[in-house]
Amino acid sequence: MSVQSPWVDCFILGPIQMRCSVVTDRATGDTVIIDGGDEPQRLIDWIDGFSGQGPDWSNGPISKDQADSQVIPARRIVALINTHAHFDHSGHVPTLLQHYPVKWYLHPDDTFLQTLARSSAQRYGLEMPEPAVADIDLVDGEIVTVGSLSFEILHTPGHSLGGCCLRLLVDDGPDHVFVGDTLFAGSVGRTDIANSGGDFTVLAHSIHTKLWPLDPASLVYPGHGDTTTIGHEKATNPFVGDAAGAGSFTRGRFS
Repeated sequence: MSVQSPWVDCFILGPIQMRCSVVTDRATGDTVIIDGGDEPQRLIDWIDGFSGQGPDWSNGPISKDQADSQVIPARRIVALINTHAHFDHSGHVPTLLQHYPVKWYLHPDDTFLQTLARSSAQRYGLEMPEPAVADIDLVDGEIVTVGSLSFEILHTPGHSLGGCCLRLLVDDGPDHVFVGDTLFAGSVGRTDIANSGGDFTVLAHSIHTKLWPLDPASLVYPGHGDTTTIGHEKATNPFVGDAAGAGSFTRGRFS
């Protein structure tokens, strides 16, 4: 199942400036929150009523009147999905689940990392609730269909053991790939974070085998920083792209 012209709101949240993506099918209103790690009330206020600060970037309506004029149904949260379990990405998932009683998806190799979300946040002076426990495991290669939205799961370890990229299947334009901290515009995820299982060689292999084969026009939504495309990163990324040459497996270990 694919979607036409998905509506994506991007929120840059918390002191670590993590990207949370709220993805909506304009035809049905079905909505998924990807990496709801911080500022949960900001997300809730905007999703439920177009109130408060709103997203930092959006390709959709910015008011209820606009949504009504475009004949977009009221948004209905159908799932929470995480690319990985570092606290800035997953810390406030429990708060969102209290408001939206839906299933939460996470790769099982990040289960231990998720148990550390609260204690990891406290080292930064941040308070998070007791960590959530995932309801459904993400599995490499599977298509997860939630409501009218479908995502291909690409397990991309290297930044964390259970890191995944989520490819939203789009039938009237480029696919959208939500990559968490696997890949950034011009960089890659860190591999030195404690208790994460980071390994640059593994990360580079994940990117080379799971992301570079995708359509070059695919839009990439990293967990931090600017959006980009698969083709641009494959050609120019100085750590894992063609531009890296022989250094592709030795550079960027702690970027």
